[in-house]
Amino acid sequence: MRAVEVSKEPVELYKILKFEGMASSGGEAKALIADGQVLVNGEVETRKRKKIVSGDIIEFSGEKCRIQLAGNKK
Repeated sequence: MRAVEVSKEPVELYKILKFEGMASSGGEAKALIADGQVLVNGEVETRKRKKIVSGDIIEFSGEKCRIQLAGNKK
């Protein structure tokens, strides 16, 4: 599992997928989420603008990311 640092929270789910290269665009990220292909904290998440905060775990296509606030090492 890799750590993804964000400079502020909350961050919308689709933006994390886009900026971390899990989706090639915001539109693709939104489509993947709406299609039920993304898990947040082990549960299917279909809200594109779901607010993600430090400690949340995002899973997509066999990849897991833990979100952490920059400067907040856990």
